[in-house]
Amino acid sequence: MTGLLSVGQLARRAALTAKALRHYDRIGLLRPALVDTAGYRWYDPAQVAAARRIAVLRGVDVPIEDVRRCLDDPAGVATILARQRRRLEGRLARVQRDLHALDHLINDGWETPMAAQSEPMELETERRLGVALFNRTWTLLEKEDRSRDDDDSMLHMAHASAHHWRQVGKAENFARSEWQCSRVYAVLRRAEPCLHHARRVLDICQENGLGDWDLAFGYEALARGHAVAGDAEQARAYTEEALAAAEDITTDEDRELLLSDLETIPGQPRFW
Repeated sequence: MTGLLSVGQLARRAALTAKALRHYDRIGLLRPALVDTAGYRWYDPAQVAAARRIAVLRGVDVPIEDVRRCLDDPAGVATILARQRRRLEGRLARVQRDLHALDHLINDGWETPMAAQSEPMELETERRLGVALFNRTWTLLEKEDRSRDDDDSMLHMAHASAHHWRQVGKAENFARSEWQCSRVYAVLRRAEPCLHHARRVLDICQENGLGDWDLAFGYEALARGHAVAGDAEQARAYTEEALAAAEDITTDEDRELLLSDLETIPGQPRFW
């Protein structure tokens, strides 16, 4: 066929196999431009680019349906690839765990009983740990002469508290846990994770219809994170959002707490 490529020719140009191309035709991922009366598939040279993209994506084990989405919506490729990266990271973690187990079998012998999988933690225990770790983190936040070890403990406890609340809490517990993680990173002057957890606070509030002081403190966390990052304009913008949300806080005591907290953000004026 003049100007068209056979299965073999396209396979060579795209670093695919003829078998793969036939499969992609059957599932509708990459149809040939023409199938002749003898049943031979012929491809337009313009399809080489798509075939190469498929080869690259399949080369990093992107699932077929995600490959299809990448071809249909190039704007969404970054999101799909990020999701695939998380899949591969999870797979890597499982392989590393298995390698660790094999090392024990090699060194200790396969007849050595392996530790049984631990039973799930009781919900009340999860709740108590969530509360205790949250409070202990807050104690360290208020400590004036924290050591480096204190900083490490404060950070790990904030995340541990968030984990336990994830098992037993509600949306407001999730938001407050993310807020505390954000505050810890702000105190440690680490802007990127501070902003990440602040955004999670706002996401959780908006996804679950949370308002009152949870929403207001979500904006406060974002304002503080941008201040840590040195972005005074964004810090001020989110401070204004926090002040607007403060009008819906039901108790005067909680509103005053928010206003006092906003004043501790570098570069912010007094509000009351």
